[in-house]
Amino acid sequence: MADVEEILMKAEDHMEKTVANLEDNFAAVRTGRANAMVLNRISVDYYGTKTPISQMAGIKTPEAHLLVIEPWDKSSLKDIEKAILDSDLGVTPNNDGMVIRLPFPTLTEERRRELAKQCHTYAEEARVAVRNARRDANTAIDKAQKNDGMPEDEAKRAEGDIQKMTDKFVTQIDDLLKKKEAELMEV
Repeated sequence: MADVEEILMKAEDHMEKTVANLEDNFAAVRTGRANAMVLNRISVDYYGTKTPISQMAGIKTPEAHLLVIEPWDKSSLKDIEKAILDSDLGVTPNNDGMVIRLPFPTLTEERRRELAKQCHTYAEEARVAVRNARRDANTAIDKAQKNDGMPEDEAKRAEGDIQKMTDKFVTQIDDLLKKKEAELMEV
C-alpha cells in the first residue's frame, strides 16, 4: 500500500529542487552589478578536466561593476579567459598576466526588459514543474485509492495537503521573481 506520507515527501522534495533550480537560474542572470554567481556555469578545461572557475581561482568584487579573477595557477589564465569569452556572459575579460578583470557595464533599459522576460520564462517553467509534481502526487493518491483500498476521506485530505504545498511553492516562485525583477530594474 502506497504511504501518503511518502507520496507527500516525494512531491515536496521535487518542488524544493525546482525552487532551488530556479534560484540557480536567477543567480546566473546578470543584473549589471558584479556577482561571482554568474561564473558558476562556466567550466574551464583544466588539465583535461572540466573545472568550475571558483575551484581554480579566487574571485573578488573590488567595486560594484567589476569582478577580479585571480587563478592559483597562473598558467590557467588563458584557459579561463577563453572559457569566459566562449560563454554567453556577454562580458569581455581583461587579462593583465596576473589576474582577469571582468568589467560589467550598466544595463540598458532594453536589456533589462529582455532579462526580466527571461526570468519570467524561468519562473513559468518552475511553476509548471511544481504543478507536474502535484499531478504526479495526485495520480499516486488515486492509484492508492483504487488499487490499495485507501479510504476516500484520507485520499481527499492528502489531495488537499498536496494543493496547499503546491500553492506554497508557487507563491515562493512568485516572490523570487518579484525580487529578481526589482533587482534587474534597479538603476
